[in-house]
Amino acid sequence: MSTTTPALSAFERIKMASDGLRGTLVESLENEITGNINEDDHGLVRFHGMYLQDDRDRREERAAKKLERLYSFMIRLRLAGGYMTPEQWVALHHIAGEHSTGVIKITTRQTIQLHGILKSKVKPTLQAFNEAQLTTLATCGDINRNVCATAHPKQSPVHAEVFGYAKEISDRLMPKTNGYYEIWLDADKLADKQEEADDLYQDRYMPRKFKIGLAIPPHNDVDLFTNDLGLIAIVEEGQLKGFNIAVGGGMSATHGNPDHYPRLASILGFVENDREKVLKAVYEVLTIQRDYGNRADRKLARLKYTVDRLGVQWWREELERRCGFALEAEKPFAFTQRKDDYGWEQSASGLWYYTLFVENGRVLDDEKIALKSALLEVAQTGKAAFRFTCNQNLTLADIRPEDKDAVQEILERYGLVEHTQKASVVRGNAIACVALNTCALALAESQRYLPTLISKMEPLLEKHGLQDEEVIIRMTGCPNGCARPFAAEIGFVGTALGKYNLQIGGDRLGQRLNRLYKESLNEEQILTELDGFFAAFKTGRTEGETLGDFLNRNYFN
Repeated sequence: MSTTTPALSAFERIKMASDGLRGTLVESLENEITGNINEDDHGLVRFHGMYLQDDRDRREERAAKKLERLYSFMIRLRLAGGYMTPEQWVALHHIAGEHSTGVIKITTRQTIQLHGILKSKVKPTLQAFNEAQLTTLATCGDINRNVCATAHPKQSPVHAEVFGYAKEISDRLMPKTNGYYEIWLDADKLADKQEEADDLYQDRYMPRKFKIGLAIPPHNDVDLFTNDLGLIAIVEEGQLKGFNIAVGGGMSATHGNPDHYPRLASILGFVENDREKVLKAVYEVLTIQRDYGNRADRKLARLKYTVDRLGVQWWREELERRCGFALEAEKPFAFTQRKDDYGWEQSASGLWYYTLFVENGRVLDDEKIALKSALLEVAQTGKAAFRFTCNQNLTLADIRPEDKDAVQEILERYGLVEHTQKASVVRGNAIACVALNTCALALAESQRYLPTLISKMEPLLEKHGLQDEEVIIRMTGCPNGCARPFAAEIGFVGTALGKYNLQIGGDRLGQRLNRLYKESLNEEQILTELDGFFAAFKTGRTEGETLGDFLNRNYFN
């Protein structure tokens, strides 16, 4: 039975008329007069793994010359659990150099994106990725996006099993359309009506984007509760017993509109470690949101609003009805951290892992460090795989004991060990979204500014003897929340150039949202507020109290 509301938004109609996400993309690509694409294709191209953007630093200059905006594409890879082989990293390095700005960006969802790709270079880029057995399909748009999972194998002996679930969930939730392969990879067009039916997405796809994360306690590096659907691994005596299922997380908000808000996911219950049961539960969560999500107002279309509208109990009962089995009661678990542990770690299997600090996920060679060149050399040895974290860092992975010294030599020669060790605690825990100059939604700077702000915060922390405090700081250029600022102890959310809302009081583990403290502060005002927070925390904290808990207790209760 269809439950689609009659009052569809304009984009709902575009999706349904898109012929399996094909739209007029072929015609858009063939138009060499403009770097732009047809208006209806702006949304459809996202399902293929890219956003059309323009260089906002050059808008005024180009407008004065009566030139159209300098359009380009951001392209994002689908990497379930954030894993890439050394051969794939080598390919990525060269693709980035040939077709994009050259910067490889590690995202807050454990994958990679490239910016600045001109329209004429999009197809060659996707074909080069395909040759490396990489895809961009379904990494953006109203669909299940990159599936995240606890990054570091040392965290648990069941890591490989949980990673396997992430990969299978990702594969099962891919769209059935052949349009991606026809448009970008020159696959033969299927005869009309012969394309495989898409029972999950139908012709409507999801009401909005859909995000899934799998976490292995005690580590919450995936920020489990910020996902539409979260699976919390329950491990007893080294065995995976199953998952607590949580629904309704999401970070996006709108300044000044209380109807649009961030939310943390609610736990529905527990599913035993039966592969088909777990995968069935995941699948049916999507079908419920597909059928009951708001398709009239895209601002209210995320799963979090469907949960609040229909209620957690209703969701549990409907999920049980569709699955054909009952959920068990939530199993106990405890998160103790969500930061990345830098440096060398060895897993139970004996393999070695080195986690590098990559500030805001930007991999490039600059005047400070030749990070991109160093990682290419590591990849060319074939001795280390690449695992990305949701904190925008990189773990060189699966290194055999006899290969560890060779990798260490490269890291030391390029200064990456010193670079990682020198990062202050607050800098090492901070993340930021891309924002300006490419993101169309950005109201303020983020990744280009946060390092500067942290350099001014560090002396304040040292002044109060708090330089070793594991503070979680996050910044975004708008309230869309890509760097999850509302789940930070201190969050900065852009409102205008040089102005940020100051959000405080989130917990360190990602299980309590922060709250708005003051609006539209400039840098001087931010630093004044932080200085006051740090001073009060130093003298007024209780034993073992974190900064976020202190701020929540003293400024809101």
